[in-house]
Amino acid sequence: MKNRISKLSALMILALSLSAMAQNPIIQTKFTADPAPLVHKDTVYLYTTHDENNAGPGMGKFLMKDWLLYTSTDMVNWTDRGVVASLKSFSWGRQDNGAWAHQCIERNGKFYLYCTVQGSGIGVLVADSPYGPFKDPLGKKLVGGDDIWSTIDPSVFIDDDGQAYLYWGNPSLWYVKLNKDMISYSGEIVKVPEVGKAKGQTTPDVYHYQEGPWAYKRNGHYYMSYASTCCPEGIGYAMSNSATGPWEYKGYIMKPNGKSSGNHPGIIDYKGKSYVFGFNFRLNFMLADLHHERRSVCIEELKYNPDGTITEVPWWSETGVNQVGSFNPFNRIEAETINWSEGVNTLKDNSTNQMYVTNINDNDFIKVRGVDFGKSAKKFEANIAAVSGGRIEIRIDDKAGILLGTLNVKSNGASKAWKTIACNLKEIKGKHDVYLVFKGGKENLFDFDWWQLKAK
Repeated sequence: MKNRISKLSALMILALSLSAMAQNPIIQTKFTADPAPLVHKDTVYLYTTHDENNAGPGMGKFLMKDWLLYTSTDMVNWTDRGVVASLKSFSWGRQDNGAWAHQCIERNGKFYLYCTVQGSGIGVLVADSPYGPFKDPLGKKLVGGDDIWSTIDPSVFIDDDGQAYLYWGNPSLWYVKLNKDMISYSGEIVKVPEVGKAKGQTTPDVYHYQEGPWAYKRNGHYYMSYASTCCPEGIGYAMSNSATGPWEYKGYIMKPNGKSSGNHPGIIDYKGKSYVFGFNFRLNFMLADLHHERRSVCIEELKYNPDGTITEVPWWSETGVNQVGSFNPFNRIEAETINWSEGVNTLKDNSTNQMYVTNINDNDFIKVRGVDFGKSAKKFEANIAAVSGGRIEIRIDDKAGILLGTLNVKSNGASKAWKTIACNLKEIKGKHDVYLVFKGGKENLFDFDWWQLKAK
């Protein structure tokens, strides 16, 4: 069996290298899970948990210390915004591990991030921007009594009448009515009966509610999606005429699959389409034969039937979703804006609070999908901090595709100052996937802050 798994992992890596269309999971520079998408104005803000690289070994060995943020305006290219909160944000909770599932919502110009501090309860952070900084206004947990180990996976929803609700729980679903300040609640905490059970069902079966609720309303229907069964977990859902139920089980959004022990839904509408987020373990199994709690967020398009029910989605594909909108490379593009990558990592400069791409070695690459060159682009410009130096090959449509130009990055010696450098490009028109392929004979060639195309 071990040899079989090793061969399978090798084949997955080979398939990944050969596939120009791979884009699920959507983040490859870090392990991410528990996706919580928020649509605000024209942007999707995707908040995720973060499995540390050394999580494990084995099932259930989670190592999670912070919450991350990614943004997109086309659903295929995602910009890493770094850590927006961590266990250190909650002075009352454990500090070593347990930054579990969360959700962010906007109300009256404020952004409220509800977070599981596993084993300590659920807390809330507040910011004036979806990027943060998020601060704890209470200095204590929002919910979590004697059963704090089950007080996990918050989901928050604001109904049309302005009433806000906070849901959570494993293996039962609970809710409470939030006050307008969004950091306190009124009334009793309510345990919701029969979630995920078909009418007349007396015993749990493969359809039962497990954890990870995601509450929302669409076209007059109330939905409660959730991680269903364990283990592995699929995504089930129920519908209601009220935010408080009763909830009628409707089936699977996605059936369980042995490729993943867990799942966690996040569902949005954006630019005329609907999407479901969750996670798999694809990147983990590219690096290891064994299961470790190192997950990776995925996305698929969601379809609704005329009666409001949801068409079942197959297991997470490798190709993901189609691009919506356009990608303008004549604006400054953060280097950590990625559709797919191999080898590189991202890091935040604490002195400037800016993200950049690092750990760049020979033959690593970044792919950006659907770049609109317009009538033509003449130059490629980038902000680089180099020690050993190297070069960036600008190619289109494939890692070994047409070479438009080469940016030579000279060594700065011991200095690591940022410099903006440029190279000429061959004329190209229309939309293309851009591959920035890194070349050089040494390790850690340079750090990469941003890039931009110039028409003249």
